[in-house]
Amino acid sequence: MRNTSSVMNLLPLACATALAAPALADSSWTDHAVNPVTNPIFFESPLIQSEARPLFVHHRLDDGFVGGGFVNVYALQLRYAVNDRLAIIATKDGYIDTHTPGIGNRDGWADIAAGLKYALVKDEASRFQVTPGFTVTLPTGNEDVFQGNGKGEWNVFVSAVKGFGDLHFTANVGARVPNDFSRNTASAHYSGQIDYWVSRWFSPFVAVNAFTTLNAANGLGLATEGFDLINFGSSKAAGATQAAFGGGFRSRVLDNLDLGLAYEFGITGQEDIFRDRVTVDVSWRF
Repeated sequence: MRNTSSVMNLLPLACATALAAPALADSSWTDHAVNPVTNPIFFESPLIQSEARPLFVHHRLDDGFVGGGFVNVYALQLRYAVNDRLAIIATKDGYIDTHTPGIGNRDGWADIAAGLKYALVKDEASRFQVTPGFTVTLPTGNEDVFQGNGKGEWNVFVSAVKGFGDLHFTANVGARVPNDFSRNTASAHYSGQIDYWVSRWFSPFVAVNAFTTLNAANGLGLATEGFDLINFGSSKAAGATQAAFGGGFRSRVLDNLDLGLAYEFGITGQEDIFRDRVTVDVSWRF
């Protein structure tokens, strides 16, 4: 009888262990991968997640570009995972506040961009994921902050991430294709990031982002373009490449809430729109 009683006492523990097993199986190497903070409009993560991502960007212009100054951006990105492979993404919106000696102080709404991404390759064993996608930008913003120009544009891209334990390499390549090549320029963009999960409180990363203008439009006579936020439709920027390098970290404040901070600076050596930039975001996954 004593042996029977001991077995009966162990049954609740065995049941609890069995119920906990699926939760362990659901964990993934991607739980420790760091979503990009830099270049938030075009460096799209290959991961499929539902999230709301408020962000703030403080961007300083080179002194040789319209006399310097700075631009602040306040935005909210949204992503919704329809299933474990397909997500609806809203990558551009928000409010732009500019302070420049050359063109004065201006503020207004940004254009709106949204689209889809699909995880074409999801290999848990190899810790590898490839996600192509696209967004469409609608020229709904205010011309005072160089938005609402042209007839909109398409962004087609491919993102990928590869994990080696808690070390991750993330990359994105894509093309911005305007609906009106006389009003907006086309460009190729490419981004890369290396991150390492030290702990939930500290996951440092380094990143590089670049844009190469592919054609001349009929807009301002600038020898450079507006990097990620603005498409000036520059008439003298064909062939020009702009690049920025930086780093930062993410911190997992809650199980479904990450705080991100990044600092970047221009590395092409030319007097263009990118002197340096600070980006702060919050990723709330639901």
